[in-house]
Parts: sequence; C-alpha cells; structure tokens
Amino acid sequence: MKKLYGTVVPLITPLLDDDSIDTESLCRLCDHVIDGGLQCLYPCGTTGEMMYLSVAERKLVAETVVRYAAGRVPVFVQTGAWNLADTIELSRHAVEIGADGIGVVTPVFYKLSDQGLIDFYKAVASSVPADFPVYLYAIPQNAVNDITPAVAEAVAAECPNVVGIKYSWPDFTRLQQFMLVRNQTFSVLVGPDHLFEAVCAVGGEGVVSGNAMCVPEHYAALWQAIQAKDFDLATKLQRRTNVLNALMCEINNIAAYKVILKDEGVIRTSKVRRPMENLTAEQEKQLLEQLHDLRYREIIL
Repeated sequence: MKKLYGTVVPLITPLLDDDSIDTESLCRLCDHVIDGGLQCLYPCGTTGEMMYLSVAERKLVAETVVRYAAGRVPVFVQTGAWNLADTIELSRHAVEIGADGIGVVTPVFYKLSDQGLIDFYKAVASSVPADFPVYLYAIPQNAVNDITPAVAEAVAAECPNVVGIKYSWPDFTRLQQFMLVRNQTFSVLVGPDHLFEAVCAVGGEGVVSGNAMCVPEHYAALWQAIQAKDFDLATKLQRRTNVLNALMCEINNIAAYKVILKDEGVIRTSKVRRPMENLTAEQEKQLLEQLHDLRYREIIL
C-alpha cells in the first residue's frame, strides 16, 4: 500500500468572490506544488478549511485535485468530518475517484474515550477496501481528542489498511513511540514544520506542511538534504524555513498562505471561508514586504 513521504502539502481551498470553490485556481495550485518539487498532495485538511466546507464542496475539491494531479504525485484526501456518516461517505468517495489514500482526523469538539476513538477508526477503515491506505490524524490543539500510541497500536492491530499517522502536536517522544507501532513499520509524519528534519533523522517519513506551498524551493532543498543524509546542510535549511514559517504563522496562517499565493498569481482571491478572518490590508502589506525581504536572503543561523 502507498504511504505518504517527504513534504506533503495540505492544500488551501481557493474561493471566488461569491464564496464558491475556485477549481481553476486549485488546478494552478496543484501545478505550483508539483513543479516546486514537493512530494504529495493532501486536499481538504485543516489548511483547506475542511470543517467550513460542505460535503459536496469537499467532494468537488477532492475530485479536482485527483483528476488534475493525474498520478504525477500521490493524493491522499483528508476525509474526517463532523460525524461518522459524513466521514464514511467522504472516505468511500475518495476510493471512487481514484485517490491514493485518505487521512482521517479524530472526531472534534466532543471528548471521546480511547475506546471511542478505536471504534471510530475501525468503522472508517472497514468502510473502504482492505488495501486502501488510511492515515490517522491527530491535532489535539484544535480537535480536543488526541491519539495515544496505545490507541494507534490497537487500531493498527485490527485494521491492516491503517498504515500510519500524521501527528500535529510537537511531542517528540510521542512521535518516536508511534514509530514502534506494528513492529516499527508504522508511517509517521509530523505536523509542526520545525520538527521535519528531526523526525526524519530518527525514522519518520516527512512533514505535512502548509507553509511549503508558499516557499516550495526551501522545502524541496531540505528534503533533498535529508534524503542525502547531509544533516549539516539539512540543519541549516531547517533553520531557514523556521524563520520564514514564523513570519507566515504570526497572525493567521491560512489567510497568510492565501495572500502570498494570490500575490504570486497562483490563486485569484485571498478570500477565506467565514467565520475565518482575512488579514487586514496593513497586515497583508507587512507580510508581503517581510517575506519578499527574507525569502531569498541567506538566512542560516
């Protein structure tokens, strides 16, 4: 079964002024990411404003990305939704459209027991073919629910198609514990960008990074250094991306990504789905000026 690796890009969802999905810009974004040397596409994730999109809109985004990527890179669709029924519907849809796999965020808002999480993932994994890859996805700072290594081990033991986890909390010990799941064959990707190099150095598969959409050349270079096991260079490149990422994530990272991608001509508007907030005109000006100043400067700390 396919697995995610390298720099996995959780695509933003471009919107038109009337709040509908801008599929034309979404296709340009796919080209931008692929041509930028990044490894995998991950539509409808947190960065894609997933919980603010309808099921129909999420299907449209997934279909557009899978069709337009056309096998050039793997596409894993994030299908976790507000309830189990919608999650299963979106997961089966991902299979139907030819996605390479899915990621499934934990249920959100309401706190579940560990057994409740295990039952949830068993239901989703069994709703798709046994050879269709599924990633667990934990982002406890947003979703309330977390995934422990024991929960991951229990799910992996009963669901052969659950191949790994994307973990978006900066707990390096827990990330290493996930790597021991299923006799050390579990695929582990990190959400916090500053841990990209470190996680890969100890056996992880890569990072899921929204920042990478905006500075793909830096992430492409970092992944090349990691693959070459040139960790002196990788550390310098990691520090460089840390500086750029701090700038993009200072206020509202999703709104900032859209401002940058619009400025580069990749998408047509920087509109985000309400109630999310756009940057103010002054914030946009400051962000672009600082990014333009820092992006191509040699920032090696």
